[in-house]
Amino acid sequence: MKTGSAISWSKQATMKVLLTSAGISNTSIHNALVDLLGKPVAEASALFIPTAIYALPGGTDIARRVINGSLGDPFCELGWKSLGVLELTSLLSIKQALWVPMLEGTDALLVGGGDCQYLAYWMQHSGLADLLPSLLHKMVYVGLSAGSMVMTRFGTTYGHHILPAESSKSLGLLDFALHPHLDHEWFPENSLANLEKLAAALPMPSYMIDDQTAIKVTDGAIEVISEGHWKLFTP
Repeated sequence: MKTGSAISWSKQATMKVLLTSAGISNTSIHNALVDLLGKPVAEASALFIPTAIYALPGGTDIARRVINGSLGDPFCELGWKSLGVLELTSLLSIKQALWVPMLEGTDALLVGGGDCQYLAYWMQHSGLADLLPSLLHKMVYVGLSAGSMVMTRFGTTYGHHILPAESSKSLGLLDFALHPHLDHEWFPENSLANLEKLAAALPMPSYMIDDQTAIKVTDGAIEVISEGHWKLFTP
């Protein structure tokens, strides 16, 4: 089921973004990805950013399992024509001439979940955040959980890192908040009632989405792609 929002909150005039809660979890979300790519997944190249995962306990093993497809819904192991790994924490020590052309030539940027603040910090300090606005008109940004939240005006942190206290928790490229994993059994704090209380305290609209739902943003137009449950909360 596809339900379009009547309001456009994107700050970017041109972008192709798919914000998921758990990955490409159903046919509707898969079709939305193909539509953004403009070609089948099997003909598209992708780069995966695992950085946010490393700020979680057991992050290295979680990253391995996300890459090989043994954890969660399809994401990296989706049948891409090619798949590379872009680790943000290493980019400061590498000449941009090595990684920027690779980024510019990819069809999809897959950004994994984990800690939003840690991810936002390294997106900014690696230089990726500055490049995104010029890349999103041709490259599809595909977020998973924190990888989705970091694009909005609201992010969370688990605190398993040592970063300056004033570090941003998100990039704010999209002018709404996203709350993934709605009513998920692994996250009892993500009940609809709890997320509505959180959303009521925020100054921007909030999308609460379960793992069968994604937010598609095309040139500023917002569309909810869902085979599950979601809610838009406007303060």
